[in-house]
Amino acid sequence: MSTVALHPYEFPAKDVRENFPAPLLYIGWEEHLMFCAPFCLPLPPDMPFGALAEQVLPGIYGEHPDFERIDWSQVQWFRSGQPWTPDPAKSLADNGLGHKDAIRFRTPGLAGIEGSFS
Repeated sequence: MSTVALHPYEFPAKDVRENFPAPLLYIGWEEHLMFCAPFCLPLPPDMPFGALAEQVLPGIYGEHPDFERIDWSQVQWFRSGQPWTPDPAKSLADNGLGHKDAIRFRTPGLAGIEGSFS
C-alpha cells in the first residue's frame, strides 16, 4: 500500500557536511559478516588514502581474527559498487571521495572468519 503525504516535507537535512567535524565516509569489508554494516567515520579530506589501512582500519576491524592476515597489495576496492583503484599516496579528496561516499574492500583468500563466508 502506498502512502501519500498531505503536506510537503519542509525541513533542513541534518546530515549535511556542515554538521560534522569532517566529511563522513562509509567503509565496509566485503564477505565479513562479523560487521553487519559499513562503518561511518568522519575523516579529514586531506588524509592520504594509504592511511586508512595503516591507521584507521586497524581500529575498526582489528578485532577480526583474520585482519592481521590481510595482504593489502591484493585488496580489491569498490566505490559505489564498482571496482576502483585508489592512489594510496593521494588524499581522500584527491581520490574523489567526499561527504557520505561509500567504499568497500574485498580481501582475496579471506572470506569471513576462517573462510566461513565461502
